[in-house]
Amino acid sequence: MSILQVNNLTKKVGKKTLVNQLSFDVNEGEILGLLGPNGAGKTTTIRMIVGLISKSSGTVEINGKNVDKDFKGAMRHVGVIVENPDLYKFLSGYDNLLHFSRMTPNVPNERLNEVVSLVGLEKSIHNKVSTYSLGMKQRLALAIVLVHKPSLLLLDEPTNGLDPKGIRDLRLHLKKLAKVENVAIVVSSHQMAEMEMMCDRIAIIDKGNMVGLHDIKDITKEKVSHVQFEVDRTDLAIPVLQKLLVGAEIVTNQNMINIKISKERIPEISDTLARSGVNVYGVQTMKATLEDKFIEMTGDELRNA
Repeated sequence: MSILQVNNLTKKVGKKTLVNQLSFDVNEGEILGLLGPNGAGKTTTIRMIVGLISKSSGTVEINGKNVDKDFKGAMRHVGVIVENPDLYKFLSGYDNLLHFSRMTPNVPNERLNEVVSLVGLEKSIHNKVSTYSLGMKQRLALAIVLVHKPSLLLLDEPTNGLDPKGIRDLRLHLKKLAKVENVAIVVSSHQMAEMEMMCDRIAIIDKGNMVGLHDIKDITKEKVSHVQFEVDRTDLAIPVLQKLLVGAEIVTNQNMINIKISKERIPEISDTLARSGVNVYGVQTMKATLEDKFIEMTGDELRNA
């Protein structure tokens, strides 16, 4: 079931287009990643979805409700974290949770205990927030927005500033939320490796445009892979490969040759090299990664501007 539907979402400021006709949807229990460099339009997109900034055109529907026509109804079951958590540091984690839960009528204590367990703060929930690490603060903020049982959760760069353990903990808890509570989750980030481990699908955004929308599993199953050949004579091998693989990108490093080809062509290439007097000592295939797909879609490595 589709929880979020975004159609042709656009933001213009003067003559500059910050976000250009983005369209995507997110299903219940799914984690969708918005991947792109800083300034790509990820934060602007999330802010437009939840009405923190106006959009120039396009539509947003949450649980079938149009945000423009029924903003209150659409936002009733949405949780969002777009900046560093704004918490009362001299109160305990539980007192913060209790305070913010009062914004939602009739929240039972059982639900507070549930969200504490969901984000893994059972051992520290009664400690003062001033003693929390940034990762623990992020998880407390997550618990707060989960109190009212949102069907959609939006997080803007949630791993910024976290150490490796904090990033891993957040990833595990988000995946747990998607599975246990069937929450649809949208996460923006420029951290490619983390997004590959966290998300089910990735929307690649560059300069305000969506240049690709891919299932993570499909990316790693692609037939075209990077194949590395170890040979004795690259000077002999290169002309042979250029003739056999017209237009293919061939990269050499000492006695290693890297080519992006279909794995089915490996026997043919090995045989052709051998018949041309080139000894092939080894062949290694490398799975396609999200980084490969990003470079393919944008023509550039991810910029951390």
